[in-house]
Amino acid sequence: MKILEKKNFKYVDYLWDEEKAAAMEGNEVDLLLYRSNLLGADLRITNYGGGNTSCRTIEKDPLTGENTEIMWIKGSGGDIGSLTRSGLAGLYVDKLRALKKVYRGLEHEDEMVALFNHCIYDLNSKAPSIDTPLHGLLPFKHIDHLHPDALIAVAAAKDGEQITREIWGDSMGWVPWQRPGFDLGLQIEKCLADNPGIRGIILGSHGLFTWGDTAYECYINSLEVIEQASAYIEERVKSNGSVFGGEKVKSLDPQKRKDQAATIAPLLRGLCSSEKRMIGHFTDADRVLQFINSNDLERLAPLGTSCPDHFLRTKIQPLLLHLDAGTDLTDRTEILEKLKPAFEQYRKEYREYYEGCKRENSPAIRDANPVVILWPGVGMFTFAKNKQTARVASEFYINAINVMRGAEAISEYTSLPRQEAFDIEYWLLEEAKLQRMPAEKTLSRKVAVVTGATGGIGKAIADKLVAEGANVVLTDLDENLLKEAEETYKKDEVSSTVCDVTKAVSVEAAFRKACVDFGGVDIVVHSAGLAISKSLPDTSEEDWELLQNVLVKGQFLLAKAGVDIMKKQGLGGDIISIASKNGLVAGPNNVGYGTAKAAQQHMSRLLAAELGEDKIRVNTVNPDGVIVGSKIWEGEWAEGRAKAYGITVEELPAHYAKRNLLNEIIRPEDIAKGVYALLGILDKSTGNTINVDGGMANAFVR
Repeated sequence: MKILEKKNFKYVDYLWDEEKAAAMEGNEVDLLLYRSNLLGADLRITNYGGGNTSCRTIEKDPLTGENTEIMWIKGSGGDIGSLTRSGLAGLYVDKLRALKKVYRGLEHEDEMVALFNHCIYDLNSKAPSIDTPLHGLLPFKHIDHLHPDALIAVAAAKDGEQITREIWGDSMGWVPWQRPGFDLGLQIEKCLADNPGIRGIILGSHGLFTWGDTAYECYINSLEVIEQASAYIEERVKSNGSVFGGEKVKSLDPQKRKDQAATIAPLLRGLCSSEKRMIGHFTDADRVLQFINSNDLERLAPLGTSCPDHFLRTKIQPLLLHLDAGTDLTDRTEILEKLKPAFEQYRKEYREYYEGCKRENSPAIRDANPVVILWPGVGMFTFAKNKQTARVASEFYINAINVMRGAEAISEYTSLPRQEAFDIEYWLLEEAKLQRMPAEKTLSRKVAVVTGATGGIGKAIADKLVAEGANVVLTDLDENLLKEAEETYKKDEVSSTVCDVTKAVSVEAAFRKACVDFGGVDIVVHSAGLAISKSLPDTSEEDWELLQNVLVKGQFLLAKAGVDIMKKQGLGGDIISIASKNGLVAGPNNVGYGTAKAAQQHMSRLLAAELGEDKIRVNTVNPDGVIVGSKIWEGEWAEGRAKAYGITVEELPAHYAKRNLLNEIIRPEDIAKGVYALLGILDKSTGNTINVDGGMANAFVR
């Protein structure tokens, strides 16, 4: 493989590993995947799910046995940063080009997508994307279609075509804005025919096309073009002396920003969840603060984004909070009254946008609540159906900020006309893609705080809640164990924080983290615990206080902090305490533990009676004999229980299994199922107790 001279780039990352690439020489598909992953690793080059990459190979036609040209391209819904072989579509190039013979014009654009399937060579292909003809009608072996912030800044500038000539002369083509589809592919093909020898094409308000004879040459060509645009913008920023008209609002200090975000997030989440419950994300990144604190914020933000990929994720425009950054947020009712009018106005304007732009066959209006919320001096909140979507929306809006910054530096930022934006947002092909998405899981859109989450029962509960769609904040005392536990989950599923449930300040900090990371809290599971088995004479005051503090006071503090957030959201909630059979049964040598567990159970009943009007359900799960996988059996508790029953520690598992009515060993996963039953199935139960003990007659609640 030919290796070009190594470049040093200032504004984009240079990651190409020559040794790694050399090992793939001759395998163009592997090199395509490698190049794609590198380009997708830098969000300034292309945002999540945006852009497309392709390559051509010569393959043997399975029907004719003849060599034929095949295009391999990212399939529909994929992300080049994580693209794998299974995410590609392989299509006959000659059949793609033959589609020109049946194309009936712009009003019949959407019918072409179904015809892409008739061009498939590889039967394991991902569904071909709308960008397929944009690549297929070009003659190059390797093609990148990217959405770099710097290039979209040029593409979204008022005089973008003129600036393109100023930066690249005659070496770059320009195609005015047009919705992606077959006709745009024809326009790109024509641009190349009219300008032979160009190195790439800029699509107005959209993105960049570049190409090369090899994967490496294509990669370098893309980076060089991006680098040139970036350098041009930064030179203009420097000569202008400021961006976004300079600073209007001062940021709070970092900790105060986080505190304000944590306090207001549940209120925002509740307001954003008027139609469907949402999950939140918060960022106070420097670029965000530069924009939201600027003099030009109120002029630029309402214009909306330019690149189609941006507003598909962020809605057409953000909601601005006209609230002083240092506002005292203590009075929930007062703050809600200040916030509600802005949300009502946003929903009204979104409905007007829909009604004013809809067509006869447009899909029904979607949730009218904002996705992006900007609070000058504090940061940016995004709300969506899950954490990944909320985080990605945040990343996309940062891309949009970068575009506005660049366009304003070199000219004047322009957004897409509202009708064009609507036709993308409510495109029937996009709607079909949404309808194909898998059904949401039972606990999707919910946030849980689980204490003792590195222990056997706590970890099993966290695993179950995540498996059923919830986001979970893992809490425990050991930071190293929390890190290990967090690594067992995928990105965006969980976060973790050290929490001592006996200290109010620690509990409150854990809930603040939940609000910053996910927007609020819906579920609190108190699984943290310990067990001390001693007779009355042997039970010390310290033993007593430790059990009361961890089990009882901890439950009280968690309920107090959790309920405060749940009431702010106005979405109801769940509190579940992991108690024990020992709270119901008067067993031997168990005065401290049994009393604390009984207190947990009655506190749950008291809270259920108090919180019902707020739709906050409070229930209890009583385990018994969870020896396998439970950490409390690793210490003195096992010795104490063995002594109480006159057996050895080794005989405990068999003893506990034999004594329940079903003769079953109880595992942490069984307790997790009990918790899930209360959260995902028994949604009209409160003040309830579920025994997960294999059947202990002396522990029957009634």
